Amino acid sequence: MDSEIKEEVPVHEEFILCCGVETQVLKCGPWTNLFNEPRANRPKLLIFIITGNPGFSAFYVPFAKALYSSINRRFPVWVISHAGHALVPKGKKILTTLDDSNAQEINDIYGLQGQVEHKLAFLRTHVPKEVKLVVIGHSIGCYFNLEILKLAPELPIIRSFLLFPTIERMSESPNGRIATPLLCWLRYALYVFAYLLLKPWPEKIKSFMIRIALRMMNLQSEFSVLSVLEPFCLANAAYLGGQEMMKVVKRDNDTIKTYLPKLTFYYGTIDAWCPTKYYEDIKKDFPEGDIRLCEKKIPHAFILRFPQEMADMVADWLKDDLSKI
Repeated sequence: MDSEIKEEVPVHEEFILCCGVETQVLKCGPWTNLFNEPRANRPKLLIFIITGNPGFSAFYVPFAKALYSSINRRFPVWVISHAGHALVPKGKKILTTLDDSNAQEINDIYGLQGQVEHKLAFLRTHVPKEVKLVVIGHSIGCYFNLEILKLAPELPIIRSFLLFPTIERMSESPNGRIATPLLCWLRYALYVFAYLLLKPWPEKIKSFMIRIALRMMNLQSEFSVLSVLEPFCLANAAYLGGQEMMKVVKRDNDTIKTYLPKLTFYYGTIDAWCPTKYYEDIKKDFPEGDIRLCEKKIPHAFILRFPQEMADMVADWLKDDLSKI
C-alpha cells in the first residue's frame, strides 16, 4: 500500500465562484470537469469530502490521495472548502460557469445552514445528475452530510461516511465547554485581535510562519494554506464555530433512521468533541446501524497524522459498493 501512495497522484486545484463566494476545490484523478468528459469516459461515481471546521481543504489532500490510491484510482475524489474559508492566491484565476454566475446568493452563507446550501449548490452545478455519489463528512462535515441527505433526496448518494461526527450536543462536549464562551461570547474580541495582529503582515511573512509551523508539526502541504492566517477566513471559521455550539444540539434521528442503510459512523475513543458516551447513545438508539468505535486511538484531527489509516478503512468499507459499479 505504501508503494502505491508514493506513486504520483494527480491533484488539480481550482478556485470557483459558488453562490458568489470564492471556493477552493481539490480534485484527485485526471477528471477536472465531469461535464466535459465524453459519456463513455465519464466516471460513474464521485467521492466527495466535506471538511471539518476550519474548512481548509489543503490539509485533506493526503487523505484524499490515499483514498484515491486505495480504490485503485477508479473514481475521482474531490475536497471542497467551506464558504469563506479560502481566498484566491494572487495570480490565480477564478473559474466561472454559466450556472455559477446565475446561482442565487444564499443568506448567511458563512453560517451553519448557509454552508449546507453552499455544498448542495456545488453538487447540483458541477456534478452530472447520473454520477453516483459517496459523501464523506469529517467533524461538522458529518452534520452537513446528514443535512444534504435530508434536503436533497434526489441526489444519487449511495453511501455516506461520518468520521468523528459532531452531530449533537457540541457545546456539552469537553472541547465544546471551552469553545462555547470563546466562540459565542468573546468572538468579536477574537476578530479584533486577529485583524490587528495578522492584517499588517506581508504575504511573505505569513508564508514563512506557515512553513515554520508545518515543519515543527512534521507536516507538508502541496497547496497554499495562507488562508490559515487570513483574518477574513479565521473570522468566518469562528462565526461558523459559534453557530455549531448554539445549533448542533439534538441528533437528527429522523434523517438517520430514513437513511440508516447508507450510513457508516466512526467514533473516536480519545475525541473531546464527540466523547464515547455519544457513541454509546447512538448505538443504543440504532443497534442495527453500522456504527463503529475506533480501536486504534486515532484522534479527531486524523488528517494530520493518520490519513492513510483512515483511507484504508474507508476503502475497505466501500468494497462491496464499488464492486457493483
